[in-house]
Amino acid sequence: MRRMKTERLAIHGIEMFYEIDGAGEPLLLLHGGGGCHEDWSYAGRDEFRKHFTLIAPDARGHGHSTNPQRIITHRQCALDMLSLLDHLGIGRCRAIGISMGGNILLHMATMQPKRLTAMVVVSAAMRFPEQARKVMREVSVENHTETEWQTMRKRHRLGDEQIRALWEWQRGMSESYDDMNFDWAALARITASTLIVYGDRDFLYPVEMGVEMYRGIPRSELWVVPNGNHGPVFLADAARFAETAIGFFERQVAAE
Repeated sequence: MRRMKTERLAIHGIEMFYEIDGAGEPLLLLHGGGGCHEDWSYAGRDEFRKHFTLIAPDARGHGHSTNPQRIITHRQCALDMLSLLDHLGIGRCRAIGISMGGNILLHMATMQPKRLTAMVVVSAAMRFPEQARKVMREVSVENHTETEWQTMRKRHRLGDEQIRALWEWQRGMSESYDDMNFDWAALARITASTLIVYGDRDFLYPVEMGVEMYRGIPRSELWVVPNGNHGPVFLADAARFAETAIGFFERQVAAE
């Protein structure tokens, strides 16, 4: 079995940190906004690494990855991830993305449809609905407790300015209308087999958006998690998520 290793890659004006672990075909793991690659330890990483070589980067401005210009868009993050795959010599792969990570995968799958053979998008959004924008507008550097600061410092290792920039970005998304704006024509370009995972109690994105993506992506399946909130794949839900995602990937291989 391949031993875990960490690397850094200079691309597009940043230094991206990423971890490689496991053995088998490559599986790209993209964390959610405000998170980092370490979050996968709570979302089935140990099970995934038995089946795949995991590639788990920190998105720009997150975790150990730099972001000198303090600008983050899902589109630019998708370009970063495509460059990472180029650097690793990976022409095609499977991928899983949670929230921001799922949004990045939507961009990757429409920019270069042949790069992803199959993907699992968890709590992703075609666009930001008003209920999400309302939550985003309430984000402020000043309204976080010391406990929340300490939690963020464990994830993001480049100092408090990095954390402030992340919260400012989250608030700024409330005014973003072009970064996440996928219509049916865009979704129709996706050729990757796609498992869409949604919680039916998601406080950011209504489950109807998951149904809309299911209708729009040609080769898609929809799993609505009962009583699931945003990102219903962590901790107690991780084992079921890993089993479902691995089963989905195995079905796609059998169908190829």
